[in-house]
Amino acid sequence: MCGVNISPWVLAELDKLDAALVREADCGLWSSAQTVAGIASCTRGSASPSRQRWPDLSRIVATFALIHGGGGSAWDWHLVVPELRERGHQAVAVDLPSDDESAGWWDYADAVVDAVGYRSELVVVGHSLGGFTAPLVCARVPVDLVVLLAAMIPAPGELFSDWWTNTGYRESGYEDVFYHDIAPELVAEARRRERDENSRALRQPWPLTTWPEVRTKYLLCREDRMFTAEWARRHARERLGIEPDEIDGGHYVTLSRPRMLADRLAAYAAGTR
Repeated sequence: MCGVNISPWVLAELDKLDAALVREADCGLWSSAQTVAGIASCTRGSASPSRQRWPDLSRIVATFALIHGGGGSAWDWHLVVPELRERGHQAVAVDLPSDDESAGWWDYADAVVDAVGYRSELVVVGHSLGGFTAPLVCARVPVDLVVLLAAMIPAPGELFSDWWTNTGYRESGYEDVFYHDIAPELVAEARRRERDENSRALRQPWPLTTWPEVRTKYLLCREDRMFTAEWARRHARERLGIEPDEIDGGHYVTLSRPRMLADRLAAYAAGTR
């Protein structure tokens, strides 16, 4: 391709792709910014293809879109992302517009789609309240697998405020339902990063009329004090008719056992090939 004249439209599209991937370069398997810059410079006739550093696409098993729960942020996944990268995957931790009062459910889904960009072989992982967003992504882009991690499973047209009664949710009785098995320094940082959940989405009916026809796994946490193992088993069976898988750890297993979680997610991805 080097030395070939490229139309201004193509160059503009390359610039857009470059900017999108630069935002997520830290979560990728390789330096996405260098890769796209190399493509762009080659198409402009300014570099030799033999000097470019191309990614080894054969190593990439999946792209994980990691969705945080209520009041959380992409930081909740910061220990899992490098673990997935070491296993040969791409991983994109998404910040949802949780504190945007005008944001609806489709704005949540579009935030994920925008973060994923041009990536494929997509595995969408929704943690806790992220279970409301994960299936919506399937209506926007092709998805190979949905993983619900200690997640809330919505019903068509259901309001967030009604979900608790509709599912027969009961509190565990513990004061600390989130951080009881996490290192103190991580607990302090997690609390510092907590965000308000003020979006319009929480006052909207969940928009899908049926669960997407995409392979779905539910992974509960055995020591979860927010959604106890006993309750989560019943929730997965009643809402989706599936038997959940189980992993050690509390509700924020993303912070307490990131390596174990990455192993489980990688095994799921391998099963989609």
